[in-house]
Amino acid sequence: MSSDIKFEVVRPNGILDGTQANVFRREVRDRLDKQANIVLVNLQDVTFIDSSGLGALVSALKMVRTAGAKMVICSINDQVRMLFELTSMDRVFKVYPNEESFENEVNSDI
Repeated sequence: MSSDIKFEVVRPNGILDGTQANVFRREVRDRLDKQANIVLVNLQDVTFIDSSGLGALVSALKMVRTAGAKMVICSINDQVRMLFELTSMDRVFKVYPNEESFENEVNSDI
């Protein structure tokens, strides 16, 4: 990675479902509008994700890739991790244990 890395964090909370999907996508779009080339989605405060929430994550990923940026995820709980594994989302998204481990990797690549 180059030294012109700019990342922005999205921190959804509670349940990521159909009612929150549009809010989440708007937050991701807002980060791209700030010229972020990496969007970090911190799921620490998300307690549950349903199929609409997974769809929102995939939709956001497509939006980010279309903008020429990357999207990564951190801080998922055990329930969300199991959902990611069952749906193979763990192969779609790079998942970091926490925000600090993401920042350490970004800083070591500069």
